[in-house]
Amino acid sequence: MLSPFLKKKKSSERLPEQDLSEQSASYDLPEDALTLLDTPDSGEESSSSIFAKKSPMDKKSLDLVFAVEQMIQAKQGIEASNYEMQDRLNYANGHIDRLNKDLKNLNKVIEDREKSIMELEQKLTEKNLKVDQMMDDYRELQSVLSDEIEELKGANEVERQKYASLLQKNNETQAEKNKRIGELEEKIGKLEVEHTHMKQKFETLRQEKAYLVNMVNDFTARMTSPFSPTASANDGIATE
Repeated sequence: MLSPFLKKKKSSERLPEQDLSEQSASYDLPEDALTLLDTPDSGEESSSSIFAKKSPMDKKSLDLVFAVEQMIQAKQGIEASNYEMQDRLNYANGHIDRLNKDLKNLNKVIEDREKSIMELEQKLTEKNLKVDQMMDDYRELQSVLSDEIEELKGANEVERQKYASLLQKNNETQAEKNKRIGELEEKIGKLEVEHTHMKQKFETLRQEKAYLVNMVNDFTARMTSPFSPTASANDGIATE
């Protein structure tokens, strides 16, 4: 596709060519003038040669010479514009080469980026597979743990009931024990009081027994001893 600048230049080049064709159609040029047009470096020498060949010129000849000069000038302008267009074309080709080089580099960068993107997509796919596998393992583990938790809840409920029953029995046993301790303490108190009474009674009996023993000993001693004044005196002293 041609740029608007090139289209404009081509249209400007076609205008002189059309003028040349119209002028060549309106004038019947001699063969010498046509050969001069084909030689690009003839210039003023070609026009002077025409004047030399046809020194006495009429109006028609002058018009023809003037037309030939305009055609030569137009041809030179076209050649200059061709050189300019060639320079522009060379510059455009160089610019196109640079753009192609940049495009090639850009395509290489795009390929590298696409390769990196494909690698990242592959890694992402692998990670997604790992995540899916981990999720499956997690669901399976959660299911197993849920079953174990339910079993532990059931066992805990059973143990709790056992503990409540044992606690009730322990409370009953503790109450019975406290009651028994109270009864024993009361019985011990009674036994201690009774023991004190018995101890006092025993002490009284011991004293009475000692008194009786002394009396018996004294009586025995008196019965066995002879009746003498000394014995009477001794009995008096003992009696005192």
